[in-house]
Amino acid sequence: MTGIMTGIMTGIMTGIMTGIMTGIMTGIMTGIMTGIMTGIRTAAAGLTLLLAAACTAPTPPRSQAAGTTDGTVCAPPQSAPGTETPTTVDVIEQAYFCILGNYYSGATLEARSLLIAGFIALTQELNRNGRDVPEATMPALKGDRKADWAAFEAVYRKTTDQVPAGLRDRLAVVTLEAIVAALGDNHASWAHDIERPPDYYDGDGYGLGLQVNVTRSQATHSPATMLPPLFVTTVQGGAAQAAGLRPGDIIESINGSAPYVDGKATPAIGALDLGYPQARPVRLRLLRQSTGRRWNVTLKPGLYQRDLAILQTVQSKLLDDSIAYVRMRGFAPDSANRVLKAITRLRTGRTLTGVVLDLRGNGGGSPTEAARVLSAFVHGKDTHFLCTADGRCSSVRTDDTVELLNLPLVVLTDRGCASACEHFSSAVKDLRLGRLVGTRTAGLMSGPSQAYLLSNNTLLGFPSKHGLGANREEINRIGVAPDHHVPLTAEDAAAGRDPALAQALTLLHK
Repeated sequence: MTGIMTGIMTGIMTGIMTGIMTGIMTGIMTGIMTGIMTGIRTAAAGLTLLLAAACTAPTPPRSQAAGTTDGTVCAPPQSAPGTETPTTVDVIEQAYFCILGNYYSGATLEARSLLIAGFIALTQELNRNGRDVPEATMPALKGDRKADWAAFEAVYRKTTDQVPAGLRDRLAVVTLEAIVAALGDNHASWAHDIERPPDYYDGDGYGLGLQVNVTRSQATHSPATMLPPLFVTTVQGGAAQAAGLRPGDIIESINGSAPYVDGKATPAIGALDLGYPQARPVRLRLLRQSTGRRWNVTLKPGLYQRDLAILQTVQSKLLDDSIAYVRMRGFAPDSANRVLKAITRLRTGRTLTGVVLDLRGNGGGSPTEAARVLSAFVHGKDTHFLCTADGRCSSVRTDDTVELLNLPLVVLTDRGCASACEHFSSAVKDLRLGRLVGTRTAGLMSGPSQAYLLSNNTLLGFPSKHGLGANREEINRIGVAPDHHVPLTAEDAAAGRDPALAQALTLLHK
């Protein structure tokens, strides 16, 4: 068809966003964007051009408070949120004005597109439940944000008052999800209804217990970059391990459907995108190229224990007696110090000739941590820019208190390198600090996400500023191209080869 700031908030949001992103990139989540969300966004874009202006908006059920759009309607949480309560139209209203008042382009955003997307989702959910309501007709929106909300709310209340309570709750959820999705921002999210399986232990995985050569970021944001074949890259445990799957096994069909048709990814891959409480078994048709064996297997998703080693943010070892290899799975708090200490330890008693920093599958995290690691390779530079919608930018600079390593650097990247990982990778390339080896990064660098607490104790997150690379180039939806394109093949995975790492070592030995 792939992080997310200060004081208590840094801990909260980094924990949420890094946890979500890193879990996604390192788990088995390889699903594609559902037709519903695609339909919402596409229809919203089209309908925005057809907004009616002839009718008078319904009288709002209550007056809108003055100053609703001034950014004070929501605020960052000061502590861990309390128990989640049901989502209502009042929560949707709070989120709508929170976005308009705080999102980096909120002042210039076409607000009507958000309400249209929400109404599309509302009517689609009514249809899915075999219901429809005569009043569920989109009101005329005229471009006045408060008046448009009042018109939307009036129709929304008339519609939802006619359905059972359970469906009413569901309608509120899908409406707010669609409003957030309509931003089209990979760093915008609404964290709600987060459940964990019974007997969950910190670090456990849930799903089929495998990873494939497609990341969820690719499936969701850049499906055109997904190329056949679909194959297993890692067996983590669970059903996949019990069934004897191995890296390199090619997945020829999923629940009877091909993952690719004419070289293009199909919705079948979405069946691998499993999270709790999804428990439907998945049927796979597999090919093991080394033996020519073809067979079918049915995998039931469930909880499984993951290897503790892959839960470590930073791992290090010495390669070829003189090269420091450091794998970094996320830019979590204090991860920069751990990277630098690992290299110092490997350097003790020997002369290092280079550093390989493996950022494959690194879902991002703190831009500050990314800048600190960069500071071990250069001083006095801008590593990243954060900009407002009107083009006013502030820079993220190197921390020149960090001691320079004065060592050649090679960075391994892939489609799992996202957000702060792309901040790092783009700076390495722009500032000529080393070479990138592997494949293009995810293109998920909209900007650092800030969390806002809604009245039902759920968290709404989105960027207040937009991120650009060290040369002020756009990276979001584009990614960072490697200097040496070295993809992993099914044959490599089956043989346990790592061609990107081999290329990195070759470069450092020259």
